[in-house]
Amino acid sequence: MKPSDRKLGMDRPITRRDMLQGMALVTAGSALPIWALASSPSENKAYRYPPLLDGLRGNHVGSFEMIHQVAHYGRRDWGSAIEPDQGIYDLVVVGAGISGLTAAYYYRRKHPKARILILDNHDDFGGHAKRNEFEVDGHRLIGYGGTQTLQEPSGFSRQVKSLLKDLGVDIGAFDRAYDQNFYTDNNLGAGLHFGREQWGKTAMVRFDLGCFQDYIPVAESPLTVEQAVAAMPISARAKRQFVSLLNTTEDQIPELSEDDKWDYLSRISYRDFLIKHLAISENGVFDVLQDLASDSGVGIDSVSALGAISYGGLPGWEAAGLPDEEEAEPYIHHFPDGNASIARQLVRRMIPSVAPGTSMEDLLTAEFDYGQLDQQDSAVRVRLDSSVVLVKHVDNEKHRLVNITYIRDGQAFLVKAHGTVLACNNSVIPSICPELPAAQREALAFQVKIPILYTSVALRNWRAWKKMGIGAVMCPGSYHINATLDFPVSFGDYQYAANPDEPVIVHMERFPHKSNQGLTARQQYRAGRHELVNTSFETIERNVREQLAEMLGEGGFDPARDIAGITVNRWAHGYAYWYNPLYDPIYEDYNDERYPHMIARKPFGRITIANSDSAATAMTEAAIEQGYRAAKELG
Repeated sequence: MKPSDRKLGMDRPITRRDMLQGMALVTAGSALPIWALASSPSENKAYRYPPLLDGLRGNHVGSFEMIHQVAHYGRRDWGSAIEPDQGIYDLVVVGAGISGLTAAYYYRRKHPKARILILDNHDDFGGHAKRNEFEVDGHRLIGYGGTQTLQEPSGFSRQVKSLLKDLGVDIGAFDRAYDQNFYTDNNLGAGLHFGREQWGKTAMVRFDLGCFQDYIPVAESPLTVEQAVAAMPISARAKRQFVSLLNTTEDQIPELSEDDKWDYLSRISYRDFLIKHLAISENGVFDVLQDLASDSGVGIDSVSALGAISYGGLPGWEAAGLPDEEEAEPYIHHFPDGNASIARQLVRRMIPSVAPGTSMEDLLTAEFDYGQLDQQDSAVRVRLDSSVVLVKHVDNEKHRLVNITYIRDGQAFLVKAHGTVLACNNSVIPSICPELPAAQREALAFQVKIPILYTSVALRNWRAWKKMGIGAVMCPGSYHINATLDFPVSFGDYQYAANPDEPVIVHMERFPHKSNQGLTARQQYRAGRHELVNTSFETIERNVREQLAEMLGEGGFDPARDIAGITVNRWAHGYAYWYNPLYDPIYEDYNDERYPHMIARKPFGRITIANSDSAATAMTEAAIEQGYRAAKELG
């Protein structure tokens, strides 16, 4: 190990080191049990309680190898399958994410005596609604590793509101739980961090380009536009263009009506908008902005101007001549573990023995007993570490059934059901259910999810953030595009850090893709996925430590001393793909039957499909709606 690695704290025993990370490290015929790959060196409790596991999580080792053998290599021979359970299930759900859990919940509500089995290839339930926990200096930290927030819940459909009410979710409780004055009370503003390797010098500019607008209520910047741009490590000509961009308030496309503007801006890239209408030509300006439309999963060359400006918050709203923005619903409807609380409550309602209590408040700190998930005498069972490799109809004398083959610990198992909900990724369904019609398989394969790294970093304190006056930072050109203090939420018995001396979680994000190479968004996502599954935890950890050390150095941050834990939530198949108007045909009705997601979700015999892919949007409410629909289609 290099001296520089020791200075970063790479030798500190905070995590299991990933000697087994990467696609090629588990052989096709390996019978090594998944618990051995995912265990923690500290205590066996970590296996029984997956949220405490650190290192590489999300699509962890052991969760994807079997399906890759089916999808990439066409494997069909899994040896003799054992039938582990007696009788025929009324319903088998493939995928224990929010959509699959919702489907099971509603099916059981309509059929109270139904026997239900939920299978998932991961060692935890919830899908992208992932919970990360740390124990730091006597403090329990709870964070999120995936699905983040109930966004604008006032606009949820009747069905979604009904489910949340059933689960005991009080939307009004977030007004009290989320400390909206936290950032202003602590003088924590937004920042732009420029790293030495990418920019030739280190600079922290306490300024928000708009990326945190309507997202995190940070304190106002102490800098004017001119002062902020002057501090950026870009050329003098680039600075003049950047100031002009930020100060332009006059409509640059006055020849277009308001309706025409929306259409036009959705069909031109943000980069082309800057070139054509704001005379931006300097690479320095493009380099700063390149990946700041982060949630889109692509750079400014591949995201529409409308998406970058309206959703991403990048400069140009007034320059585009758009009307005054309506006041957005506060982005505060966030449990400390994100929407993992929704998944946990669904499981507890169906399997009450898994945890005590009934309310959302006691749920957050309730001890979950994963040993209760798959009990023989339970009407609803959740079976983890189980990779489904084949789903097909079979006919007996009385019924049409569905046979489901899955692999666990290298052994093939077979269960039978009167109905099946496929609540897994659309893209894997053609491989595990080849009997579907060709047009439907093609539509399912169209879905290419956005790859994501959600990295949770447990810090022993946040003194450096306080000293530097920052709470949320965009990092142009860095490995992680942003780094923010976790949302200041205290819920039930769980309390957020009361002062800078207490531990806290920092949330960091990366959206790997290939910019400016003439690739479509879906091609870029495939390239990003390849990067993710071939990047070791050690590489990611080193980037985390280096980035935080440089970003927070002037505040006295020491990565070897101050980092207590790192959990990397790797989502090679992350956000559901929503249609990109730069590359895809767009129809007036989002439920137009010509759209691939509409063709893909059609029921087939006793098989229905539920996931956020089925709505072509990554929102939690969509996952709930699709789970409800799929359960209803089975009757």
